[in-house]
Amino acid sequence: MMKFEASHNSIQAAKELDNSDELSGMRNNFHFPVTESGNKALYFTGHSLGLMPKKAQDYIEEELNAWKAFGVEGHFKGKHPWLPYHEFLTEQMSEIVGGKTSEVVVMNSLTVNLHLMLVSFYRPTKKRFKILIENTTFPSDKYAVDSQARFHGHNPEEAIVQLEPSDGKMTLSDDELVAQIKSHGDSLALVMLGNCNYLSGQCFNFEKVVQAAKEVGAMVGFNLAHGAGNIILDLHKIEADFAVWCTYKYINSGPGGLAGAFVHEKHLKDPTIPRFEGWWGTKKETRFKMKPDFEPMDTVESWQLSNPPIFQLASIRASLDLFSEAGFKNLRAKGDDLTGYLEWLLKTNCGEKLEIVTPAFEEGKQTRGSMLCVRVKGNAQAVEEKLKEHDAIVDFREPDILRMAPIPLYNSFEDVYELVSIISKALK
Repeated sequence: MMKFEASHNSIQAAKELDNSDELSGMRNNFHFPVTESGNKALYFTGHSLGLMPKKAQDYIEEELNAWKAFGVEGHFKGKHPWLPYHEFLTEQMSEIVGGKTSEVVVMNSLTVNLHLMLVSFYRPTKKRFKILIENTTFPSDKYAVDSQARFHGHNPEEAIVQLEPSDGKMTLSDDELVAQIKSHGDSLALVMLGNCNYLSGQCFNFEKVVQAAKEVGAMVGFNLAHGAGNIILDLHKIEADFAVWCTYKYINSGPGGLAGAFVHEKHLKDPTIPRFEGWWGTKKETRFKMKPDFEPMDTVESWQLSNPPIFQLASIRASLDLFSEAGFKNLRAKGDDLTGYLEWLLKTNCGEKLEIVTPAFEEGKQTRGSMLCVRVKGNAQAVEEKLKEHDAIVDFREPDILRMAPIPLYNSFEDVYELVSIISKALK
């Protein structure tokens, strides 16, 4: 990550950083919202909804035209036939999450995929029934695991256990995380963590989580809603059992965009794993023979239920093409620099009125992605509203957190400098 000094604390310095940035032109591939004042927004909420790639409209219109021209025959005709359309995304999505193409599929919505994975990988017994989650997990994840525990006849108050940071903290050290996994021993059925955490921005150490869970005999799954398209992932190598993610945040697929799922190859041909089944998961060679018995594919596609919505797949493909053009490791390097610049400017210009709760960058470790979560000493929601009045969009989370994400595909160093200037004035 870049090192910043006093000379970087100016709009001119920010512009010079942009001039030397080889990825600066990528932002021209996106539509920026225009605020009520008629100005282009300073957009820092890509952790909630990514901006629209300009190609998305073209890609969707291509499929609208195919529908118009071919009707049902569009499943087999046109530039991108619909029958195998989801496969056009598989290789690029696999690169983003670090899985083999046989392990990665785009399908459903995030919580639907989470429930499908819990059906397969949360198999509690009388003794081993607990699920370990974050103390600040996204509410939908908590609802999902609570309902799964009840479905299996367990009381969620006993079955669902949460990480416990030290007093007053929102994050945990690696040692604390491992110790808490091990403390549950053979009562632990599943470790299911979000990565990065949506409220603190902390990125957990994947390898240590998986290793500690395996040592006590538990399965491991990750919700990568804030990880996919944001942090460097290697799901196959670390041997996570499963992972799920959405695509409308960092992957810019549009509101309610399709989600993704990963299942490690060691599980793909295991006939003992329970699974909810649908016709799009049966073997492609015999799918249209309409056989009464399910014949699972030997890939993660066997977890598919129904044929996917093509227009949503088209919007994801438009964004994935941009990831491929930029190179994901290049994006992560720029993301570290942008986030580091945001952190440095906040500490330099607003330090006494803010507390950055997201872990600091550490060379050689992945402690965070492109998001800073900041605790405001005062009325955080009022600050958010003040920023909005000045065309800057961040978001507020109860009770006192502002979240802001400098996205390397479309945010600039100048954006970051202007944002902090507005924050500094709002705090005064």
